[in-house]
Amino acid sequence: MQVVYTASATATGDGRDGHVETSDGTFALDLAVPKEMGGAGGAANPEQLFAAGYAACFHSALRLVARRAKADVTGSVVGAEVGIGPNGSGGFGLTVQLVVDLPAAPREVAEQIVEQAHQVCPYSNATRGNVDVTLTVRETLSA
Repeated sequence: MQVVYTASATATGDGRDGHVETSDGTFALDLAVPKEMGGAGGAANPEQLFAAGYAACFHSALRLVARRAKADVTGSVVGAEVGIGPNGSGGFGLTVQLVVDLPAAPREVAEQIVEQAHQVCPYSNATRGNVDVTLTVRETLSA
């Protein structure tokens, strides 16, 4: 693979109760363990960052696939829900649910585009076989 871009970030402090920032200074965030995991909450956490990145990446892949198929993706939205929990082997695992709205596309076309985007998206390719990813095309009234 020919790398065309490399993102770089560092974490300091106490891991999930620490701080992250990118090497180019485009963002810097304090982190906090979510209340649901026994922390104080009130700040971003790694799962939120992963969810935001996956949603944006998948949306980009979706739009690429739709352009190739000449499908209308007006009003498209991708939501990502990332869950974390014990994996039964002493560590932790993740789950991902991607929820896609394609209000301008007929349901069958929307489902095909979502499946194809899942083959194109770098996050999907990185998680395949390692993370349970569920794809949901939300019912829309306009299609």
